[in-house]
Amino acid sequence: MKTRTFILSLTLAGMLAASLSANACTGITLNSKDSTTIVARTIEWGGSDLNSQYVIVPRGYTMRSYTPDGSEGMQFTSRYGYVGLAVEQKEFIAEGINEAGLSAGLFYFPNYGQYEAYDAEKKDTSIADLQLVSWILGKCATIDEAIESVKQVHVIRIDPRASTVHWRFTDPAGRQVVLEIIGGEPKFYENKLGVLTNSPGFEWQLTNLNNYVNLYPGSAPTQSLGNVRLASFGAGSGFLGLPGDVTPPSRFVRAAFYQATAPRQDDAEKTVLQAFQILNNFDIPVGIEFADGKVPVDIPSATQWTSATDMKNRIIYFRTMYNSEIRSINLDQIDFSEVAYQAIPLDNTKQQPIRTIPIK
Repeated sequence: MKTRTFILSLTLAGMLAASLSANACTGITLNSKDSTTIVARTIEWGGSDLNSQYVIVPRGYTMRSYTPDGSEGMQFTSRYGYVGLAVEQKEFIAEGINEAGLSAGLFYFPNYGQYEAYDAEKKDTSIADLQLVSWILGKCATIDEAIESVKQVHVIRIDPRASTVHWRFTDPAGRQVVLEIIGGEPKFYENKLGVLTNSPGFEWQLTNLNNYVNLYPGSAPTQSLGNVRLASFGAGSGFLGLPGDVTPPSRFVRAAFYQATAPRQDDAEKTVLQAFQILNNFDIPVGIEFADGKVPVDIPSATQWTSATDMKNRIIYFRTMYNSEIRSINLDQIDFSEVAYQAIPLDNTKQQPIRTIPIK
């Protein structure tokens, strides 16, 4: 079983390396009037169906990290129960929240991150990058604990062909940090904006926002160009020039402006719904990511799922490319001392349901 699972891990890593252009994630953060933080994100992969699952992990559950040589890496046991959304394998949680209220998620970060080289003699303190979210959610209650924990381990990748990733951690008060590993060293950035996409690095993305200092909400005023009168064609012309392509820098800018100008909602549930509405703008059709006639698989969207997490009430919501119905899991309804470990597909039927309205 271990060999088969290790082969699956290498297969996934190779797939991710072979189609980096298909990796895209967009994360935003919203706050309601009743002081609830909502972290939301998309996950994209146009190369295949990720067969995503929701995973419920009880307290006391023990796992081991994968390593490049197939041996068993660091063993870790969950101090806190948590719920996560996993991709391809149940161990690879891309987004989740634990019972202490700490949220963690990974975002692809190709060509800019660099982990330290794997050393078999350090395998007992080595954690695979795709398992870091699981380890942090099971171990840490606060961001400061997460920061200190990361400094004590060696983050590695299972296959050298695979993309690196970076991470965001959020607490119930709304503090958020981004972790990037550069030159083998972990670097943490306070994310006061609350937006995250992919490459280049987080600091560059913030600097790049200055290129759009001319943008503002609303409509541009009518003005004259010589003897010619210029007027807006429609509403929202103050955002004329906002980038609309799907590259990570453009998505970062667009997410930042949509998030910043979104009206603050009264409560958590309304804010969750607003987050899904905003992230509709970041759904990526499969065909846009590949040359004409080169689409590798028949899936309805490169955006395979979108999630939103209510940090105050510890509820994680999601919808998928197969079913746009929003579903939720409330951690307060789970007894993590008694619940069994489980990994359940996000979709039992891979087809968007359509309801016919009876006409009398």
